[in-house]
Amino acid sequence: MLGAMNVEERVRVHAALGDACRLAMIDELLLSDRTFQELATAAALPGNLAAHHLGVLESAGLIDRHVSEGDHRRRYVTLRQERLEGLVRVPALARPGLVVFVCTHNSARSQFAAALWRRRTGSEADSVGTDPADRVHPRAVEVASEYGLDLRGSTPKAIESMAGQPDLMVSVCDRARESGIELSCPSLHWSIPDPVTDGSPSAFRSAFSAISGRVDQLATIRPA
Repeated sequence: MLGAMNVEERVRVHAALGDACRLAMIDELLLSDRTFQELATAAALPGNLAAHHLGVLESAGLIDRHVSEGDHRRRYVTLRQERLEGLVRVPALARPGLVVFVCTHNSARSQFAAALWRRRTGSEADSVGTDPADRVHPRAVEVASEYGLDLRGSTPKAIESMAGQPDLMVSVCDRARESGIELSCPSLHWSIPDPVTDGSPSAFRSAFSAISGRVDQLATIRPA
């Protein structure tokens, strides 16, 4: 929370945001995780200057960077939303009708996201996988139940089987995003670590919590 920062931290945050290129990067990260090259393109910067500006944002505690779970040569940049409360413009986005959430196996993260979106908004949502598993992971079912969501009747399905043409597609998995999906709709990316890799209840709860926060943010943006 910004209110918990000391004066020096607040000064660093404001200084980091006091540049048009860095604000362009922040705007790009408000709803979606991005790669270095995507941010450099958004800010219209060559690589060396983009690296400098990202370094400033990282020093101010505004971003985190982590290696992709798919292509390990790639890194994703994630905005630390709590550092920006009330400081930046939230982008407008056309209110989507059908939102489709995609991950690799459609056994945990995309199932969480679709169920949370339906509960949060009352709107239509679907979840699919680029390489669907045989079943929703038992830990995902257990953790969803802890938060009042019932995934017992859910079955993983392939991206080709989604309910209809989406208005927005959200990848919640690095591998799915990097799989070369061809899209004819707007898309966002949430770089959420795969809880199945760890397998512990805490990993599934962490993924659920991260997705829940992203869903809440997406659901409260103003219509374009």
